[in-house]
Amino acid sequence: MKKYFDILQKCHLFDGIADGQLEELLSCFGATIRVFKKNQLILAEGDAVGDIGIILSGAAQIVRVDYYGNRSIVTELKPAQMFGEAFACAEVKQSPVNVVATEDCEVMFIDTLRMMHLCGNACEFHNQMIFNLMKVVATKNLILNQKLEIISKRTTREKLMTYLMQQAKQNGSNSFTIPFDRQGLADFLEVERSGLSAEIGKLRREGILECKRSCFVLLRQ
Repeated sequence: MKKYFDILQKCHLFDGIADGQLEELLSCFGATIRVFKKNQLILAEGDAVGDIGIILSGAAQIVRVDYYGNRSIVTELKPAQMFGEAFACAEVKQSPVNVVATEDCEVMFIDTLRMMHLCGNACEFHNQMIFNLMKVVATKNLILNQKLEIISKRTTREKLMTYLMQQAKQNGSNSFTIPFDRQGLADFLEVERSGLSAEIGKLRREGILECKRSCFVLLRQ
């Protein structure tokens, strides 16, 4: 477990937890590590939810699939990022989404019930972890609101520009790289890839943006 401590210290779930407490904490919460290959399901829709997952290496996506099989990317997951915490805390019995490895990855799983209920040893880090978990859930709620702002737009152009302007603001620059290829961006925006590519072409011809693969530059409003 110790070789993962540097990554875990970057995970907000462990804010305020000293290095010396991590090993005891992980043992108390029954932490386990599993390895997944690219394109393998880490968590499938309908699976029981009782653990928080933390990406230790590689990358993954949270994906929602509707009744007709249309795929929508909810978010990207990189090392030190979490998934499943809201479902576990809300005692959702079955996962409503898929979590898919987009690269070979290692994932740590922590039993949510063991974390949220004080154990017989009265470990001092329980309260800090519960506080951290509340902050993580609240922060992700704000991020979800940003996604809702995007997909509530009516046209592909409006969705795309809303997303790109959010990215420019977050990066503090009109030049930035997004974590999606064209199909991934279409899935995230919940639009057709062909329509998205056509709209990007129009915006380039109008001098509003420049792009090369996942690199974008906003030129003017």
